[in-house]
Amino acid sequence: MKPEPLTLPPSPNWYCARCSDAAPGGIFGFAARTSVFLVRVGPSAGANPGAPPFRVVGELVGHTERVSGFTFSHHPGQYHLCATSSDDGTVKIWDVETKAVVTEHSFHQHTISALHWSPTVKDLIVSGDEKGVVFCYWLNRNDSQHFFPEPRTIFCLTCSPHHEDLVAIGYKDGIVVIIDISKKGEVIHRLRGHDDEIHSIAWCPLSGEDCLPVNQEENSEEPDIPNGKLVAETPITKGGYLATGSKDQTIRIWSCSRGRGIMVLKLPFLKRRGGGVDPAVKERLWLTLHWPNNQPTQLVSSCFGGELLLWDLTQSWRRKYTLFSTSAEGQNHSRIIFNLCPLKTEDDKQLLLSTSMDRDVKCWDMATLECCWTLPSLGGFAYSLAFSPVDVGCLAIGVGDGMIRVWNTLSIKNNYEVKSFWQGVKSKVTALCWHPNKEGCLAFGTDDGKVGLYDTCSNKPPQISSTYHKKTVYRLAWGPPVPPMSLGGEGDRPSLTLYSCGGEGIVLQHNPWKLSGEAFNINKLVRDTNSIRYKLPVHTEISWKGDGKVMALGNEDGSIEIFQVPNLKLLCTIQQHHKLVNAIVWHHEHGSRPELSCLIASGSNNAVIYVHNLRTVLESNPESPVTITEPFRTLSGHTAKVTSLAWSPHHDGRLVSACYDGTAQVWDALREEPLFNFRGHRGRLLCVAWSPVDPECIYSGADDFCVCRWLTSMQDHSRPPQGKKCVELEKKRLSQPKPKLKKKKKPTLRLPGKQDSSIVTEDESSRETSGPVENGVSDQDDEEEAQEPELPPSPVVSGEAVSCIAVSLGVEKSKVTVNSKATSLKKEPPKEKPEALLKKRKARSMLPLSTSLDHRSKEELHRDCLVLATATHAKAELNEDVSADLEERFHLGLFTDRATLYRMMETEGKGHLESGHPELFHQLMLWKGDLKGVLQAAAERGELTDSLVAVAPVAGYSVWLWAVEAFAKQLCFQDQYVKAASYLLSIHKVYEAVELLKSNHFYREAIAVAKARLRPEDPVLKDLYLSWGSILEKDGHYAIAAKCYLGATSAYDAAKVLARKGDAASLRTAAELASIAGESELAASLALRCAQELLLVKNWVGAQEALGLHESLQGQRLVFCLLELLCRHLEEKQPPEVRSPSSVYHQWAAGSEGDLVRRVTGVWRNTFSVDTPERCRAALKKLQDVKYPSATSNTPFRQLLLHVCHDLTLAILSQQTATWEEAVPALLQAVLRSYTSGNFTLMQEIYSAFLPSGCDYLRDKLGDLSLTTAAFKSLEAFFIYGQLYEVWWSLCGPGPESSIWVKSTVPAEQREPEDSASAEDTEPVAAAAQPQSSPPSGPGLRLSGESERLLSACRKLFSERHANLQASQRTVAEVQETLAEMIRQHQKSQLCKATANGPSRDDPGQEAEQTPSRPQSPSREESNAPVSLPELTRRLTEANKKIAEFPESIKAWPFPDVLECCLVLLHIGSQCPGAVNPEMQQQAKELLQKYGHTRAYGRYYQTLHMNFQRP
Repeated sequence: MKPEPLTLPPSPNWYCARCSDAAPGGIFGFAARTSVFLVRVGPSAGANPGAPPFRVVGELVGHTERVSGFTFSHHPGQYHLCATSSDDGTVKIWDVETKAVVTEHSFHQHTISALHWSPTVKDLIVSGDEKGVVFCYWLNRNDSQHFFPEPRTIFCLTCSPHHEDLVAIGYKDGIVVIIDISKKGEVIHRLRGHDDEIHSIAWCPLSGEDCLPVNQEENSEEPDIPNGKLVAETPITKGGYLATGSKDQTIRIWSCSRGRGIMVLKLPFLKRRGGGVDPAVKERLWLTLHWPNNQPTQLVSSCFGGELLLWDLTQSWRRKYTLFSTSAEGQNHSRIIFNLCPLKTEDDKQLLLSTSMDRDVKCWDMATLECCWTLPSLGGFAYSLAFSPVDVGCLAIGVGDGMIRVWNTLSIKNNYEVKSFWQGVKSKVTALCWHPNKEGCLAFGTDDGKVGLYDTCSNKPPQISSTYHKKTVYRLAWGPPVPPMSLGGEGDRPSLTLYSCGGEGIVLQHNPWKLSGEAFNINKLVRDTNSIRYKLPVHTEISWKGDGKVMALGNEDGSIEIFQVPNLKLLCTIQQHHKLVNAIVWHHEHGSRPELSCLIASGSNNAVIYVHNLRTVLESNPESPVTITEPFRTLSGHTAKVTSLAWSPHHDGRLVSACYDGTAQVWDALREEPLFNFRGHRGRLLCVAWSPVDPECIYSGADDFCVCRWLTSMQDHSRPPQGKKCVELEKKRLSQPKPKLKKKKKPTLRLPGKQDSSIVTEDESSRETSGPVENGVSDQDDEEEAQEPELPPSPVVSGEAVSCIAVSLGVEKSKVTVNSKATSLKKEPPKEKPEALLKKRKARSMLPLSTSLDHRSKEELHRDCLVLATATHAKAELNEDVSADLEERFHLGLFTDRATLYRMMETEGKGHLESGHPELFHQLMLWKGDLKGVLQAAAERGELTDSLVAVAPVAGYSVWLWAVEAFAKQLCFQDQYVKAASYLLSIHKVYEAVELLKSNHFYREAIAVAKARLRPEDPVLKDLYLSWGSILEKDGHYAIAAKCYLGATSAYDAAKVLARKGDAASLRTAAELASIAGESELAASLALRCAQELLLVKNWVGAQEALGLHESLQGQRLVFCLLELLCRHLEEKQPPEVRSPSSVYHQWAAGSEGDLVRRVTGVWRNTFSVDTPERCRAALKKLQDVKYPSATSNTPFRQLLLHVCHDLTLAILSQQTATWEEAVPALLQAVLRSYTSGNFTLMQEIYSAFLPSGCDYLRDKLGDLSLTTAAFKSLEAFFIYGQLYEVWWSLCGPGPESSIWVKSTVPAEQREPEDSASAEDTEPVAAAAQPQSSPPSGPGLRLSGESERLLSACRKLFSERHANLQASQRTVAEVQETLAEMIRQHQKSQLCKATANGPSRDDPGQEAEQTPSRPQSPSREESNAPVSLPELTRRLTEANKKIAEFPESIKAWPFPDVLECCLVLLHIGSQCPGAVNPEMQQQAKELLQKYGHTRAYGRYYQTLHMNFQRP
């Protein structure tokens, strides 16, 4: 079985009482997000010598939500079984050896919060949920029981190791109960003493109560009568201690025989080295416990800041403890610990494993209390990977948990030597880039737009740039400074500056010497240097070439721009992608082929990777920018967007890509061939990096919180999976919260003792999705450490009803029964109620309190009269009694003075506000005359209304202005932005109204207001058009976006955005628009793209109409004309039943008289007016500027035809202008494209159409031109090569008829059918390599005179110089292939030895097993003998030296394979004896003997060699 890839796993889940456990023998597991990761610990882990003995060996995948509990079976023979619980409501039983689910149940209807596998009953799993329900599940008999001991939230539970029926349960409110499951969950003890959540429960490893010297008088204030009644001391209650840890900062030891506490341990506040006690440390605490099996008098507990304490329970009065890892600095956890679990390894070491909020898993030696090793983990997406170019092997990882990890991948002592950097980050790290020369200098970018520099060699906080991006930083790159930063002397500026690309679409240049200074936007320099007047595209990617002379920018519209230093002159634009560019990488410059350094690979959202060769552009340095529309290579196979690319630093042209389809793919970019596909991640891949030291090692990061190290040779797949992988659908499903269970109405008549679903219907609330949302997908885990969820989270109600709930829950649930009765007593409203509602409702009184006081008893009303009379007729000041009466009887203010009336109105107003009628309060204040106060009070409460604002002018102009602004703000809070803008317009604040509408994306309304109220030349209007256009462009509304750009007088951008859809109609409209606007270059480019799109559907008429939109495309019209005629010519040669009926041809393509060249030139003259040499030269000059890449076997046929017709057009135009020295190379180029793509039929059609009588006509026209002699020889050789194969195939066909090549002398009725294979189904070289096995031609078959003349002309193919050159080239290729195979086999054997832990290196049997099992030819056994590396190097050097000695005229133009021609000629001679000149046969054999020693011709060479050796 192949080894698991080295994985940096996700962080263990937080705030779970038991989400990690270990089995005897060395398997440790911890829950992380929705799965469980398994770690092998001990000697069997197979770690490197000297490294910590542990290794991540697998993952348990099956839950759809967070795993909340994990426990192993600790019974002999069952160590491979474990159980998990999850927020998805299921409990699963697993087999860790097969990593498969054995069984599962979903009995719980609420979130499961506790789980434990009984240590005494081998098939019992106990679980509890947040509503207090406990389920016991017996695995072997598939039976279950449930209990409801307390209506409280369960936090943890632990089964007794001594009594199989006892289970201790800890609750959120601090209560601990011990139940007996054999007595239907009867509560044996209720242990009260804690004041807060119970985090952990641990039983004493020894039964009985003799192991601790406890004072019997201690805690004597606690009564000895639990549960309010005396409990008889039965054997089951005798003996046994229990330890509990709580959030109230105490550990309590309980006696189970007496049911009370006997010891309390208070956690100490430990002062950290170099700092004081964090004031918030008391609030953040999780107290977990472990009682060691072999040390019953000692107890391990966690503390406030991540420390571990070993308590001595023999000295309870001194509270003595020992701190773990006191000898080493920084070995403890830095934050709170959640879980502790013991592990006994195969070599009997007692270990303790801990998981913490600091995202580390630590292993402790219980003998020394020191940390043995640490397993780091990730708490977020792995966004970025970067290897240091100086400190080789240091891998920086940007993670979504706000930390940077630096992984020393070359460490021998520790495979997981990781340092974490978090100071100054405070956000998701989305981009990383090492300084090319300075050690330890790491640049980082974050999700909130921050850019900084870290010195990883020190503990200093990072330097942060003072210039922030407005959105996420996507890419960082180091490059040479450009103006204005490059101005000044050498010592005044840095040699390299930092470039950052952000989500808002701009690239900033930062000065690493002075990050506090302002960063510069390079868009200004690009505009000034290239005189650009249109809107620049939104940048999404930046990449500098290795030599620092060229920069590539990827854009949101799919284009890639190439700029040249020092002033960022635009060299060319690559119009290949049509969606956002995510990744751009330049090929390295240290390969064996320097010309490959001009290769640039790019990936975008459209899942296709393009490779472009910019060598011609970079060397020619054009004055005006060039547009490239054809790729050098195309890599297709991914099914989702490509997120990251990396060239191999060890190979030429090898590329790895990361994709949202969940896989990483290794490509041979030069051959367009997929090599290896990695599928080890469970999410979408975000980044990938190639190891700088190991050619087969690749690192990848994904949104599954993992970074994987994998080897290419260990992958089972070679290409990405076809069809979309279910990653995105799975994540969408996981992020969906569970639906609420509808509360059913209970019947009125129900027995109070049976409450079927009372637990389900009592105060339920739906849980919100936990964890921040990243890229539209919920992470299911906390990425930001500052956001700690409240414990426990609100439960999720399952959508499935569980029938086993319907059991009597006992008498103790009487409170729930009362609630259900109260619910059932609610009656429907009486029938008279609807009739009463039909009556007209009386208006609410403005003075309800005064009115109610006037309806009191007669005595009170009489008392009111007396008090009023006393107050009215009092001549002097009122005494205290009368004043008190007036205050109490405020309603009398209606009959006394104004001050009393105001008090009455204030009282009435408060009553209106308390009863929820602020409008009545406002009316009272208006009556009072305090309009300004009414407006202020309404504004403070957010209760302004249209009517209040309408009467505001009464209080004055300034009050009205203030009220309108306050009402507009209130409307904004209520999301009524359009109405708020209308109010701002009413006070003539036009700019504020427009900005309000714009900021809330009401662009249509904002433009209407701006055009109606502002001047036409106001820049605000243009900014509105551009902003709306950008948003519409992002949303895919390209037509409306084009209108916006036209409204902003930016026709260039309008044409570009229309073309983004990529269909023919959009491209044609965009081309016409660009032509109207005077953008001739853009119009020509779009018209050509439109024609190419129409070419795909064979709409020849539409393609010519599109090309006719622009005069500069006259040359392309000639190419398309030739292409149409050639396709029609080829289609006419096909049978009628296979012809395409969908082609739309021109009328001039219908005729078939005359040869093809004459038809083409005739159409050019009559239709396109190309009838003079001057016009031919003009078209020739335009077409010569267009260059296409060379063809391969993977080139699509339609693309090949277009390129071939381009070359043929050049050849015909050269003939028309009598420039024969240019016609020959163009015609040869068309032949070579057909030959290299493997399309022999097309090559022969070219010869038959353009050279029907051979090459003699061209020889006469060329005369003695020496420049084209080599090209003409190559052209003539390929002509003879093709006819030679036609002769051979005529001989090999079944029952050959008389033809131009073969003459038959036997009548057709006397011929017998021959069962020979078609020559087209086999490779010519392989078929010709066995002349002895070919059937004889027979007496009725002979060659024609034309064939004999051709065979005599084959001497021109037997070129000794070309044979020597081709043999040297084959030698170089075979030596390179042998070297690659040797390296691959050596690495594979070394890896297998390291992982299998098998025989020693000197064992010969081991070497024999790892010998490559490649099939070998029996005739070449001696050539497959092992060859030493010096011998291979010598062969390679000699072959390269030979190649260099050949003149350039020989190497410039390809030539048919000489040895292949020799084999074909010998084969023809064997079939037709006497047809081939013996002298030519002898020459062919000598060439094969001399140059046929390579692997391709080795088989025939061996046969020929044996024939020569015979006497």
